[in-house]
Amino acid sequence: MTSASKPASIRYRFTFADGQQAEHSIALEGELEALPPEEWTRLDFHQCSHCPLDPQQVQECPLAAALHRPVRLISRHVSYEEVDVQVFWRDREIRQHTTLQRAAGSMLGAISACSGCPHTRPLKAMAWFHWPFCGSEETLYRVFGSYLLGQYLRAQHGLEPDWKLDGLREIYGNLRKVNLGLAQRLRAAAEEDSSLNGLILLDLLAADTQYMLDQYAGELDSYFADYL
Repeated sequence: MTSASKPASIRYRFTFADGQQAEHSIALEGELEALPPEEWTRLDFHQCSHCPLDPQQVQECPLAAALHRPVRLISRHVSYEEVDVQVFWRDREIRQHTTLQRAAGSMLGAISACSGCPHTRPLKAMAWFHWPFCGSEETLYRVFGSYLLGQYLRAQHGLEPDWKLDGLREIYGNLRKVNLGLAQRLRAAAEEDSSLNGLILLDLLAADTQYMLDQYAGELDSYFADYL
């Protein structure tokens, strides 16, 4: 796919029971219009313990800045509120009736991967092939597949591949720390708990994936019986 034909953004539209709508677009490349910085988006405000960025050189946390607009859009709603969601992506529309918590978790996953945070950047390839509302098995499949394809491409370019998935375990260990750090920021920003709980949902998926990486017990074997 040439750069000219790449999809530019993922668009989420939320329709609440009272008819109100909220919409947010996630830029895959480049940046959408940013909001003015706030206290909770500053890099040194609850900065993640493993963050490699220097507050003297970087004013805002890249992930907090990327979350600024969607947090303002949905923070007045509670996590268990039911919502109709439309996702416009790659010339198709995906609809789901679900809770705001699950919908926010799906959207925040794509935002995180595209934010420029050093620890979420390895997930960018998955964002290019974003699939909303994934469960734990689907997430594991996508994580394994994306990472192993990346290692194949590394080998094709003469770089050392990581077939044992050691780097993937490190990525997800770092991702859990990022999610915990962002939860502290969002506690200071959210008027209700929807944005925070969306991030908690992401952390549960990250924890589940990390556990399966370390303690894989054949969860996906039945889908690959013809290979075994």
